[in-house]
Amino acid sequence: MPKLLISGLSKSYGPSRALTSAALDLRGGEVHALMGENGAGKSTLIRILAGLEQPDAGTILLDGRPLTLGTPKRAEAAGFRFLHQELHVVPALDVAENMHLSRPYPRRIGLVHWSALHRAATRALHDLGVDHIDSRTMMGDLGPGDQMLVRIAATLLPADPTPWLYVMDEPTAALTGAESARLFDAIARLKGQGAAILYVSHRMDEVMTLADRITILRDGAHVATHSRRETDRDRLIHDMTGRALSDLFPPRPAPSGAASVLRIRNLRTEGIESLDLDLSTGEVLGIAGLSGSGRGALLRALMGALPRLGEITLFDTALPDTPSGAWQSGLAYIPRERRSEGVMPARALSETIALPHLANLSRYGFLRPRATEALVHSLSDSVRLKSTGPGQPVAELSGGNQQKVLFARAMAGRPRLLLLDEPTRGVDVGAKFDIYSLIRTAAAEGTAVIVVSSDLPELIGLSDRIAILNAGRLTRILPAAGLTEAALLSACYERPV
Repeated sequence: MPKLLISGLSKSYGPSRALTSAALDLRGGEVHALMGENGAGKSTLIRILAGLEQPDAGTILLDGRPLTLGTPKRAEAAGFRFLHQELHVVPALDVAENMHLSRPYPRRIGLVHWSALHRAATRALHDLGVDHIDSRTMMGDLGPGDQMLVRIAATLLPADPTPWLYVMDEPTAALTGAESARLFDAIARLKGQGAAILYVSHRMDEVMTLADRITILRDGAHVATHSRRETDRDRLIHDMTGRALSDLFPPRPAPSGAASVLRIRNLRTEGIESLDLDLSTGEVLGIAGLSGSGRGALLRALMGALPRLGEITLFDTALPDTPSGAWQSGLAYIPRERRSEGVMPARALSETIALPHLANLSRYGFLRPRATEALVHSLSDSVRLKSTGPGQPVAELSGGNQQKVLFARAMAGRPRLLLLDEPTRGVDVGAKFDIYSLIRTAAAEGTAVIVVSSDLPELIGLSDRIAILNAGRLTRILPAAGLTEAALLSACYERPV
C-alpha cells in the first residue's frame, strides 16, 4: 500500500487550470520520478505538498488517513523535506549556520552551543559523503554545486519527526558530475533507509538511472505511471509531449557550401593550451569533452570574456577581444548560467532582451520605448515565448521561457556567429524542441553556430561536425551523421597526443 496517495488533485488560478485531476502515489524505499513539460503542473503539485498552496479539489492520504496540509509547518510535521533548483542561502553565514536556519540552534546555558552546531553539521556532511566542505567555511565562498550539497546535507540533521519524503526539484542543475555522483549515493542511502524520494528532473538519463517508477503529467493531468524497467525514452517523451523521439530534432538544412566564417589559429587562454578551428556559414559545430576539457573557456575567449592569445578572424577581420566589441562584430552568446550570467531576474524581460542593443534602440542618447516594445514583441513571437508581455519580470517565467528570452536577445542583432553554452540546460522536452528549431532556423539563414553541450544525443542530433576537446587541446573532429553516443563518449576520453 502506498504511504502517500494523491488522487483527483485540481488547482486553478482564475481561468487558468494548473492541475486537472492529478494523481501520484509514493512508497517508502523508492525513487519516484515526476516528469512533464513546463506548465504540466509539476511545480503546482510540489507547492501543494509543501503547504504553499491549497488544492481546489482532490484527496491526499498519508498511511490511509486524510492529510490536510496548507502550511509549510504541517508539511514538515508530515515528514516532508524539499530541495529546490534555485538556491536560497545566506552568503555571510558559514555552512553550519546555513544548515540550521530552519531549526533551533543547539544551546548551552542560554547561549548558542557553537561546537555542537558544527559537530552536527560536520556529521551530516559526512553522512552525505561531502567531507571536502568544512562546516566553518562561509557559504558565499562555495560554488553553486557545493551550496546545493550543503542544502541537501541540512536535511540529514536530526529532526522530529524524522523525514521520510524528500522532494528534489532539479537538484543537479548546478552540480558537476562528481557532485551529482555524491547526490546519487546519498539518494541510494536514503532509499535503503526506507525513505521515499520524489525526483523532479528534465534530465532523462538521470531519471532512467535513478527512478524505480516514473509518473508523467501533461496539461495538469496524470497521463501515466511506468515502472522504469518497463519503459524507455521514446515512450516517456511521447507521454510528455505527444511527439515521438524521432521528431525531437528538426531536419538539418541542406549544406550551403558557403565560405568560411571563423578562423582560429593557436588560441591560448585559461583552460586551453593551443587550438586551431574553422567554421563555415550555416554550420552547426558541436563541442564535446569531459569536465575541465576547456569547452566553456573556448566560448568565453571568443566573446572576449577571457584574456586570449592567438589569431582569430571573423570573415577575415580580426575579432575584437572585448564582449562589447564581439557583440558589435556579429557574435551573440548564451551563457551556461542563465540566471547569474544571462538574465536580470527582477527586471522586465524587455530589458534583458534590449540590453546589448541599446545603441540601435536609442536616439540622441535616449531609449525609444516604441522601438524597443516592437522589437520585443517581434522576437517573442519568433521564439514562441510564453509571457504576459514585455513588462513581465524574468523571474516569473519558467526555465524554458527564460532561455527563450536569451535566444530572443541573441537573435535581435541577426548574429553571424552564435555561441551556445549548454543551451537546453534545465528546460523540458517541449522547450528543447523549440530551442532546437531556433538553432536550425538560424543555421538555415546562414548563421554559424557553436554548441557546447554535455548532452551527447543533443550534440549528435544538432551538429554537422563535433570537435572533441581534452585537457585544453583539440583531439578530433567527427562528422555527426551516423555517430553513436558510445563512439562520441569514447572519443572524449582519448588523451591528446
